[in-house]
Amino acid sequence: MRYAILSHRWEDDAEVAYEEMIGFMKMDELKKKEVRDRSGYTKIIKCCEQAMKDDYEWLWIDTCCIDKRSSAELSEAINSMYRWYQDAQVCYAYLNDVTESTFPTERDSRTYHKSHGWPEWFMRGWTLQELIAPKRLEFFNKDWAPIGNKQHLAPLLEVITEIPRNVLTDGPVGKRLSVAQVMSWAAERKTTRVEDRAYSLMGLFEVNMPMVYGEGKKAFQRLQLEIIRRSSDHSIFAW
Repeated sequence: MRYAILSHRWEDDAEVAYEEMIGFMKMDELKKKEVRDRSGYTKIIKCCEQAMKDDYEWLWIDTCCIDKRSSAELSEAINSMYRWYQDAQVCYAYLNDVTESTFPTERDSRTYHKSHGWPEWFMRGWTLQELIAPKRLEFFNKDWAPIGNKQHLAPLLEVITEIPRNVLTDGPVGKRLSVAQVMSWAAERKTTRVEDRAYSLMGLFEVNMPMVYGEGKKAFQRLQLEIIRRSSDHSIFAW
């Protein structure tokens, strides 16, 4: 199946959930208007328009394609997430805080004061795997204008993320990467839920484990144990 996939930074109280999407036609007009007025709804529409323009029949967006009311579905989705981004024909990376018509080429601490001088997308936990996994990744600014792709921007992306450009362009398979090196890429990134710091790294380390939201920092300890079971790389003990 050929499909596109979205990578983006979630906005508080602005996203459209799965149950809202499937129940949209049954909503009263007041509720429909409230949903349509959200930036997350506009993001879905614009992303769909881009996918149609690129001749994709299918598009996957995490906010509205996972039924988070089902713990089984949520767990399956999180354990499969890296593969879904890897298998997509294209990933659209939406940088909602970039207002310029070009990709920022220099650190700008005034514009991006919350994220070390770069778009906030680069500081989120989940977007690490969403940057590395896709073969083709296209960046878009706030207005959904294209501002570059991963292949051409690889030298700059290496500066921003400290991820080697050959990993960015070709993926991590076959590279001699230590556990500590991969962990370092995620060290400064933030997640809304404490557990997601661990869950967002499972795909990069090729491990699977059940989701237990509420376990807090124990999630990272479980991740370390799963990595130790699969690897003899002692650099993990640096974390």
